[in-house]
Amino acid sequence: MQHTYSIVFQPNHEIVMQLKQYKNMLADRIGWFHSKNSLAHITIAEFKGSDEQLPIFTKQLERIADSVDPFTVLLDHFSTYPNGAFFIAPDLFSKEKLLPIMKRFHKETRFTLQHKSSDPHLSIARKLTKEQLQVAEEIFIDCHIEFECSHIVLRKLDLDTKQFINVNTLSFNSNKEFEVIQTSLF
Repeated sequence: MQHTYSIVFQPNHEIVMQLKQYKNMLADRIGWFHSKNSLAHITIAEFKGSDEQLPIFTKQLERIADSVDPFTVLLDHFSTYPNGAFFIAPDLFSKEKLLPIMKRFHKETRFTLQHKSSDPHLSIARKLTKEQLQVAEEIFIDCHIEFECSHIVLRKLDLDTKQFINVNTLSFNSNKEFEVIQTSLF
């Protein structure tokens, strides 16, 4: 059976709980919205695969993650997309750190990615109307969220709850051995 998987940067538990509070505050004002129950994350990519393929996916992702250096992410402002998304965006320095890592996962995985994220952000809500966006912008003004980005999380969509559940956490270990071997072959 095919499943939908996602690869994400996931902040620490405190930040996840803080975002849950933000979502509850917004829901108290506008009611239910898309992404209301989604845990805080920055999407890297989504793909489909079977349970049998999961160890192969995991090994590829682990190899990439192993060579990444941990770093601090600062999210410092709220923003929107024209499609009604309301989110927290990283500062320029954090965005410049996140994007190359995201692109590296896009490029180096040997399985087909259905969706590749190209703009890192923490979603609060999706598909809001103009009126709902206005309420969100009234509630949320200042932002300063900082976390150590030290891993990625591989998640699988649960068809019953329609939410992604964590399958595996893959640490950033600053291991450059594989990169050195790869470059020395050419």
